[in-house]
Amino acid sequence: MTELIHIGLGPRSYNVHVAPGIAAQAGALLKPFARGVVPVVTDNNVAKFHAAGVIGSLRAAGLEPRLVTLEPGEQIKSFAGLEKLCSLLIDSGVERGGLIVALGGGVIGDLAGLAAGLVKRGLDFAQIPTTLLAQVDSSVGGKTAIDMPQGKNLVGLFHQPKAVIADTSLLATLPRRELLSGYAEVVKYGALGDLQFFAWLEANAPKLLGGQSDAVVRAVAHCVRMKAAIVARDEREAGDRALLNLGHTFGHALETAIGYSGVLLHGEAVAIGMVMAFRLSAKLGLCPHADGDRVGHHLQAVGLPVSLDSVSPRPSTDELLAHMMHDKKATGGKLTFVLVRGLGKAVVSDDVPLAAVREILSA
Repeated sequence: MTELIHIGLGPRSYNVHVAPGIAAQAGALLKPFARGVVPVVTDNNVAKFHAAGVIGSLRAAGLEPRLVTLEPGEQIKSFAGLEKLCSLLIDSGVERGGLIVALGGGVIGDLAGLAAGLVKRGLDFAQIPTTLLAQVDSSVGGKTAIDMPQGKNLVGLFHQPKAVIADTSLLATLPRRELLSGYAEVVKYGALGDLQFFAWLEANAPKLLGGQSDAVVRAVAHCVRMKAAIVARDEREAGDRALLNLGHTFGHALETAIGYSGVLLHGEAVAIGMVMAFRLSAKLGLCPHADGDRVGHHLQAVGLPVSLDSVSPRPSTDELLAHMMHDKKATGGKLTFVLVRGLGKAVVSDDVPLAAVREILSA
């Protein structure tokens, strides 16, 4: 059974299709938006497992797929990587009014989406996310970006896809660490806005992480529905959408400090950041310490890091604070944090004492 979630954005509306095996229907699902040459942007790792099936489906629908492969890793989300991809897309023969398919995780989705928004002054694109993190979060909502030395995702634009095809069976090829990285974002949804879902995760994490199809589909679809509701209210992050950044102000600073290396995956940084956000909230008297302990215990129980001590070498407090000041959510020289008034009750605050942040980072 396919879970169909509608992202209601007026003329930019689209559907997210969630089901095992649905990538085989990519050609039929994307044909209404495509014509002629369809570049399929992926990385070398994903291509080995999933490119042939998607290419075959597009070809069977009468389209002309062109495989465009990049090296894997966060480092490709750079101006050099963007320039390379734009050049490859132009060489592919895709026409203005054509469609680009992003087949991969968050890195490919972010980079291909940004390139699609720029090449020939804007091409349509679709997402076929192949990681849990991308299926529940980065493939939905139209955020595209590259990283800068000063911070993560600082250069980009909002460019909504025409469709998202979340084939949960593709997750079977993920290394355990990548799966856990995505699971941190799943937990985030419960922690920011749905205590009942968080409790379901506590009871069902082994099934989800063990690949039980019903559990995976339920979790992915639930997260997408939560994000769809928020994005429909606040497409460009002027208000409620910032809630989706729970743990990310700390997490992005961590990723920047270690140079976007494999020392820390995005979801691992978010896991640490979420625990720190709960601790900061408790310190400010917004929520009980027990709520942060509950989140940290669950993340740690499944194998995710929950403290800066797990990062080696551990970045200094001053370094992390400096990176936070470059965060996109910083305004008027003040840091904006997503805090919590309890599990499932996230709030945005732009009046957090710097001394309290420093204390949390130094603990």
